[in-house]
Amino acid sequence: MDKQSKIILISGPTASGKSNFAIKIAKKINGEIINADSMQVYKQLKILTARPNKKEQKKIKHHMYGFVELNEKYSTGQWLNTAIKKIKEIKRRKKIPILVGGTGLYFQSLIEGLVKIPEIPTKFRDKTRLIQKKEGQKKFYEKLLKIDPKVEGKFDPNDVQRTIRAFEIKSFTKVSMYEWLSKTKSEFKDYEFVKIYIDFVREDLIKRISLRSAKMIKEGAIKEVKKFIKSKIKKDLSVNRVIGIDELTQHLNRKIDLDQAKELILIKTRQYAKRQATWARSRMASWKRIKPINIDSYIKRLKKSPLKLDQLT
Repeated sequence: MDKQSKIILISGPTASGKSNFAIKIAKKINGEIINADSMQVYKQLKILTARPNKKEQKKIKHHMYGFVELNEKYSTGQWLNTAIKKIKEIKRRKKIPILVGGTGLYFQSLIEGLVKIPEIPTKFRDKTRLIQKKEGQKKFYEKLLKIDPKVEGKFDPNDVQRTIRAFEIKSFTKVSMYEWLSKTKSEFKDYEFVKIYIDFVREDLIKRISLRSAKMIKEGAIKEVKKFIKSKIKKDLSVNRVIGIDELTQHLNRKIDLDQAKELILIKTRQYAKRQATWARSRMASWKRIKPINIDSYIKRLKKSPLKLDQLT
């Protein structure tokens, strides 16, 4: 299969240099970039979400960045539908689509298709979470196996989010999560995807997170949060989860000083990076790992030749 039929997926933890890597690849193989980060879709939050700047976007055509209003609900299903259209448009132009971001669920929906499970009421979901909290993960997982034996061996028993999801689906729909999954299909064949994960050593990643957080404050994150506060966004919208909004709001309300806000941002970002790494271990096990130290040599080898895109050093 030639390069033209490929779809490149680039993921990795926050602050791992995914966007820069994607731009370098796009230049080499005549590609265009599609956003796969759930927070970089918001129009008014370019600094806090570390969205590629105008200069970077001028170098290579970028899609699906900064196009959703703060007060809009934006789902994985909406992202997937638009991403599929963009991939097909890029392919029609004889270019290679490169999807880059840190939202694992976006990549999963693209590769496997989106499960069409009936919507589960919030009260029911909250009740499930309370059961898990009360029982503890070990007992809760055992409880799940009793009502849905099909999940055994499908994921890490310590994966709290997945255990809760499987439990609530089986309890509410009376159908196993894996029966729902078996009915789900992707728009693309698995062999079309080249899946690359930037694998950072945690200590090095923490240093990068610190540098990027400091840069965000310097570039105007506080001003961005001031505008966000004035927008009076509903608390139940997912945009409120953007790291930095809550912490800098507390600072602006004089509940904490700026240094405390910075520290809280660092803590929350490190926790987010850890969650991303956990997701990658359980759900991106087949992805090709590339060490940051090997990125430049990989880019140099990546020319418009028959070299396989997934041939990593």
